Amino acid sequence: MAAPPSAGRSRRWELDALRGLMLVLMLSTHLPTFFALPLGQPFGFVSAAEGFVMLSAYMAGLVYTQRSMKDGIPAMRKAFLRRALVVYLCQAASLLFLFTVIAWLGMTFDQAAARNLISFYLAHPGTGLWTSLLLIYNPPLLDILPIYVMFMLLSPWVLAYGLQHGWRAIAALSGALWVATQFGLSKVLYDWLVAMTGLSVPFRETGSFETFAWQALWIFGLWMGARHAQTPAEARGAFPRWLVNASIVIAVVFFIWRHLTGQEPFAMGHPVNFIFDKWHLGPMRLIDFFALMILVIHFESWLKARAPRMKWLETMGAASLPVFCAHLVLVLLALALLGETNPDRPMWIDPVMFVGCIVILYIVARLVLAFEARGTRKKAAAEPADANAVRGAGGEGAGALRTSAPPAASSPSSTNPDVPR
Repeated sequence: MAAPPSAGRSRRWELDALRGLMLVLMLSTHLPTFFALPLGQPFGFVSAAEGFVMLSAYMAGLVYTQRSMKDGIPAMRKAFLRRALVVYLCQAASLLFLFTVIAWLGMTFDQAAARNLISFYLAHPGTGLWTSLLLIYNPPLLDILPIYVMFMLLSPWVLAYGLQHGWRAIAALSGALWVATQFGLSKVLYDWLVAMTGLSVPFRETGSFETFAWQALWIFGLWMGARHAQTPAEARGAFPRWLVNASIVIAVVFFIWRHLTGQEPFAMGHPVNFIFDKWHLGPMRLIDFFALMILVIHFESWLKARAPRMKWLETMGAASLPVFCAHLVLVLLALALLGETNPDRPMWIDPVMFVGCIVILYIVARLVLAFEARGTRKKAAAEPADANAVRGAGGEGAGALRTSAPPAASSPSSTNPDVPR
């Protein structure tokens, strides 16, 4: 089996553990069990998606800035685009699984939950297939990876501009797009696209996440990662005491509020709920998220010294992209075979299903890391033989090979960006 995530590479175990926690929370939210309500948004009016996007963007900014400092901006751009292709292929494979296996199971077992996920595809299979591959039609549960692909395609140019010219213009544009989204920017652009092309995909089928709102969180994480790559920890300064105290008050109030009222702060349909909205990334949700983020950063040393390390979460976080895709497979299978949460279902099924899925995701992570470790060992074993062969040929080639040798595995620049991994 694989070595621990931190073995043989420079990793920040606390970030892996946080991403592992986000993956478990996403599983608990999506899996049709009675755990979905209590474990959905457990820390306030903030979901696991915000934390996962922020952590992924932070890692991208951190690792790809190190890459650009070491190998140059062109190399950084190529690495970003390769990663975007990997994420896109994962999305394409997930769509294929949904449109074949889940569609067949949903029809065979007559599960409305599965049919509702692909209602547009079932009505228009041809259009559904090609528009989904173009990331236009995004069925529920499969609408997060498309925004990752778009962010990864955009990020090399954003990061290059930020590193060369500063982040003020980027922050201003990002903030303006987020504000415009609160007033219907996405719908305006969708209507314009329909008028220009005759697109037949309904607006509700383009995905729940408002890309022009969520880009603000991605840009912020990208900036923070780039800054931390360039600035030593001791030179970053600390949050003022008043800000930490205000964050404590906000986090406590929202935590209590959420567990008193449920997933929404006010009754369903209340207009004020919009400023807490997840899909538009409403302003009150951002306030809650940044309060929690400030507290995690401020108390990082205290938490790392006292909180127990959960290696299983670190393992899952270190292989977050395969684990995320595996979580989609498990959730889709559960919906196709068992349907939505049912109070008449035997009580033992939900806890067994929930724990069983976590175990499966952990095994997936271990297998993925073991496979990667084996590939790394084979590559390392082959490199000395290659060097000897070149030296045997004599002279210039051997020197060139030593000059271009890859960095040691412990180098921070060799850390996999995992966005998501």
